[in-house]
Amino acid sequence: MSDLQIGLLAIGALVVAGVLVYNRVQERNARRAAERAFGSSHADALMQAPAATADPAIGGSAPRAAARSEPPKPAQEAQPDPSIDYVIELSLPRPAPAHEIRDQWAAIERRHARRALLAASPEGTLWRAGLQLVNREGPVGEADLIEFRSSVETLAAALGASIEAPEMRAAVEAARALDDFCAEADIQVVVHVVAPAGAAFAGTKVRAAAEAQGLALEPDGRFVLRDEENRALYTLANRDAPAFSAAWMREASPQALTLALEVARAPHTRRTFEAMARFAHQLEAALGGRLVDDNGNALDERAVAAIAQQLEGVRASLEARGVAPGSAAALRLFG
Repeated sequence: MSDLQIGLLAIGALVVAGVLVYNRVQERNARRAAERAFGSSHADALMQAPAATADPAIGGSAPRAAARSEPPKPAQEAQPDPSIDYVIELSLPRPAPAHEIRDQWAAIERRHARRALLAASPEGTLWRAGLQLVNREGPVGEADLIEFRSSVETLAAALGASIEAPEMRAAVEAARALDDFCAEADIQVVVHVVAPAGAAFAGTKVRAAAEAQGLALEPDGRFVLRDEENRALYTLANRDAPAFSAAWMREASPQALTLALEVARAPHTRRTFEAMARFAHQLEAALGGRLVDDNGNALDERAVAAIAQQLEGVRASLEARGVAPGSAAALRLFG
């Protein structure tokens, strides 16, 4: 093969790679735009895992801007976290009334909504202002970061405080890297219990089974099991419309039920998944249904065990990044 032919092949390979990368970027941008516009829910996938742990039994990705109920408020005030926030420190020459500082901070908080946090040291002379680098809509933009820093600098000047802040370009790059990680780790495990053809489940039996396991019907129409810290462990919902409601349960006749677990938001990953799987099998037996994945394939103990094993890899990945499943950082990033 001549040098010319080799050169042409190399150029062709680069062009193909460039097209693939461009298409991937455009697809991701389009997906985010659609999610912001329509608040789409998770795709009908049993589970999406990082590429390193992919398995034929697991497939389909979960959009990051899925519609959800509001997360429970933390027991104590959230603190800016350098691993997920752009944190600016304000050092005051002497303590100032907290209410005065927070009154001035209110406009910044409103502008950046849930992404902005402010916390004080016990002595009140050191304050930390943080802007969350990533949420389900994507990474913070450079313009927002500049605006946030400028606003905090204005606040510091009014207080006579000195500031210490990270370099913004590095923060923007860190936000993009964190967003890529979150896109891979934003996983929802979904299984279904379906009624025999032409049959349906009695709503009263569904409610009794759910409440017997500690699940409670919430305003969004799902039964939710929460732990002692009010964190959602897993949910039970009508797979098809309408959503469950207290008034409708007596007449309800769902043909399929969906159990779901958000890996990043549920603590004790494997234990929680195994508890959800046990409950799914209990529903299967009590209601006379079948436990299946999104493609209608039966889920036996072997398949469930394989999923549980892969979830261990996802949990380890999240913990290595400092966002253990169910932690305050994870609830903020995946909220």
